Amino acid sequence: MTAGVPKAELHCHIEGAAMTGLAQGQARKYNVDISGLIENECYRWTDFTTFLEAYDTVSGLFRTQEDYSLLAETYLKDIARQGAIYSEIFVSTDHARLAGLAPEAYLEGLGEGIARARDASGIEGRIIMTCIRHLGADAAVDVARLAAADPYPLVTGFGMGGDERMGSHADFIPAFDIAREAGLGITTHAGEFGGPDSVVDALDNVRPTRLGHGVRSIEDPALVERLAQSGIVLELCPGSNVALGLYKDLATHPFAQLREAGVPVTLNSDDPPFFGTSIGAEYEYAARYFGLDEDDLKAVTRTAIEAAFVDEDTRSALLAKL
Repeated sequence: MTAGVPKAELHCHIEGAAMTGLAQGQARKYNVDISGLIENECYRWTDFTTFLEAYDTVSGLFRTQEDYSLLAETYLKDIARQGAIYSEIFVSTDHARLAGLAPEAYLEGLGEGIARARDASGIEGRIIMTCIRHLGADAAVDVARLAAADPYPLVTGFGMGGDERMGSHADFIPAFDIAREAGLGITTHAGEFGGPDSVVDALDNVRPTRLGHGVRSIEDPALVERLAQSGIVLELCPGSNVALGLYKDLATHPFAQLREAGVPVTLNSDDPPFFGTSIGAEYEYAARYFGLDEDDLKAVTRTAIEAAFVDEDTRSALLAKL
């Protein structure tokens, strides 16, 4: 039903986007046994702890600049086949350091992969550098300074992931100020495992234009109204939310309620092979469970492109594809 709809994705963690076939190839390259980790082209995990363990195992299979080029290229070419015309990927230089790779080489590799995918399929891609909340405010400032130093042309945004139940966004104001002053787009994870109070905390302290998830804002009608009036865009990930147990099924997911309340919403896959989803599947979910027709879905894509961290010429070219 949605195959012909142009799609755009603003929320995907690149290490979490490594498809199982690619991971198996990398495992053979580095002589790592991941046979017990994969089932039906998805990664096997049972709770959040084992999810993190699986994620770290897969991330550890990417160790060189070329590995990261291959990762970005493979992912973007795959979603282009699903109709995606644009993608932003969350990246963490902490993963690069764990692999013994300089942040500059990590970003260069990802950028090479984005360029190869664009040449092959026409898809545009950009990079959002993220700090990790549970690593603390000082580490976040280090990431922000690196991002602000313009380490690679495709780095256009700054955000924060990690355990949103730890600390406050107030602790990270200096990092976000550095990124904002450098002209980077600002997003941050909130309102996923943390409740609506985590969204208020983010809005009040780091002033993002977008929120990663933000889905639990639905629990506070005043907050929903605030989001609608301010035009804060939510990077919603329905498949991820259901897989992680935030909602029992897609039929009970509040995507449609948020949209009907006037909150700008987008569709995203988060960590697709870990959650048995994809950007194509997310658009199908929206049609099947949330009642969106083709025009509605194109409007969701338009919202994503209008909120994208890109230059205006690129934005205009993407909008023309709608």
